[in-house]
Amino acid sequence: MGRTRTYQWDDPAVLADAAGRMAGIDFLRELRAGGLPRPPVNHTVDFALDEVEPGRAVFSLTPGEEHYNPIGSVHGGIFAVLLDSAAGCAVQSTLPQGMAYTSLDLTVKFLRRITVETGTVRAIGTVISKGRQTALAQAQLVDATDRLLAHATSSCMLFPVPPAR
Repeated sequence: MGRTRTYQWDDPAVLADAAGRMAGIDFLRELRAGGLPRPPVNHTVDFALDEVEPGRAVFSLTPGEEHYNPIGSVHGGIFAVLLDSAAGCAVQSTLPQGMAYTSLDLTVKFLRRITVETGTVRAIGTVISKGRQTALAQAQLVDATDRLLAHATSSCMLFPVPPAR
């Protein structure tokens, strides 16, 4: 018999508007505290922002069968979603009001497989270098014993938030 999963999300325009009006760290802290709705991708993949401080962001996920690839382990795309989120939000946490970022690239190294038996995993993102137009961040995906499961680096482009229409 097939399995099902149902979820819902809020209008993502609310988040985009708030992000443009707040410093990155304030936006992420408000998101973590529940003062802003979680982004749709957080509901789709079912992961959460657990920690944020300037230059650092931590997300967690408890893997389920819904994350599996055809060979019985968590799909590499789920690894990438967590690592990209952690690295990108680490960069976002350093941005002043009126500045935004977008990922230019993401290089992921898969070191170990993840299954439901792995338990909750954490993606820990940190900023390595930040200039006026670009930033470099890394993220590590670890299990409950801090065993490294995957590693990523990400280059991000920094730019002024476009004016509201």
